[in-house]
Amino acid sequence: MGGSLKLGKWFGIEVNLHVTFLLLIGFLAVTGFIATRNAGAVAGNIGFLLALFLCVLLHEFGHALAARRYGIPTKDITLLPIGGVARLERMPTDPKQELVVALAGPAVNVVIALALLPIIAVSDVAFFERLFTTNLFLVAFNMIPAFPLDGGRVLRAGLAMKMNYATATSAAAKIGQGFAVLFGLVGLFTNPFLILIAVFIWFGAAGESQVTQTRSKLDGVPVERAMLTSFETLSPINSLRYVSQLVLAGSQQEFPVVEDSRPIGLVTRNDLLNALAQRGPLGFVSQAMRRDFATVEAGEPLAVAAEKLQTGQVRSMVVLREGQVCGLLTLENIQEFALIQAALEKNPSGDKIEAIRTT
Repeated sequence: MGGSLKLGKWFGIEVNLHVTFLLLIGFLAVTGFIATRNAGAVAGNIGFLLALFLCVLLHEFGHALAARRYGIPTKDITLLPIGGVARLERMPTDPKQELVVALAGPAVNVVIALALLPIIAVSDVAFFERLFTTNLFLVAFNMIPAFPLDGGRVLRAGLAMKMNYATATSAAAKIGQGFAVLFGLVGLFTNPFLILIAVFIWFGAAGESQVTQTRSKLDGVPVERAMLTSFETLSPINSLRYVSQLVLAGSQQEFPVVEDSRPIGLVTRNDLLNALAQRGPLGFVSQAMRRDFATVEAGEPLAVAAEKLQTGQVRSMVVLREGQVCGLLTLENIQEFALIQAALEKNPSGDKIEAIRTT
């Protein structure tokens, strides 16, 4: 995530600290000292803030490790001034699994609060009481049924047990945006921080709903319905000058490299630029192509391929039919396909559009 500092890896998951978090600490230190002129009190408040965000980090690890149980990896965890974000490769589409993943975070805060109880019983240090109360607040706040908060995901999982996933997501998103409006109005008259949370909830709910609606339009659709069928292929002995001319002549930016009718590599726009800088226009495609490219069969589910493209695992996929290249698939193709399908849904005739085959 841009503007973040890497703190290291725990349980195989990269942890980042957003630079705005450092600004928050600096702001609290300066304003606290101006108000109290007490360096000890300021240090205590900053120490409490760090302890609080350690609890937030453990909360996010709760989500990440629960997701890992279902074979879903986590890209990274980033700490922000408004909380933490665990970027899962995807959310489970099984409602029961999503319920477990959503509840795992707040459950960690409950465990922390319970662990603090014996300490509070034998100590009168206000620090532990504040941390206990704050963890209970985190549980209560996160369980508000405002999608995409944990409570909103619990709501979506519950709705998805009684209706299809896309409809459940849409309903949970609307409820979440309703809470966003409420938080925004309250924030105008009380705490401006609520306005920031309202914006996060509003756009988070809208984004999640859009992704889910797009995914629902891909269910049961094979890759060949959305693939790019009008494209150029390269030979390993083509010159980089030739590839440059192809890039300038059209919009294609990924080129399969074919030998004996079989794909052996892929040249992307960045590969071309790097090779031109190193070898000049007389260099060969074989010197620029990558051999670790992604392929997908024309008859495979489009939703599976789309998931890999949306999560950034690959930028494009070479589509094969009986071992030969028959198309290219990019996220742009899939988005265009989804837009066309949405338009066709408004057409009562129910006609469909198929990709034109060139092979």
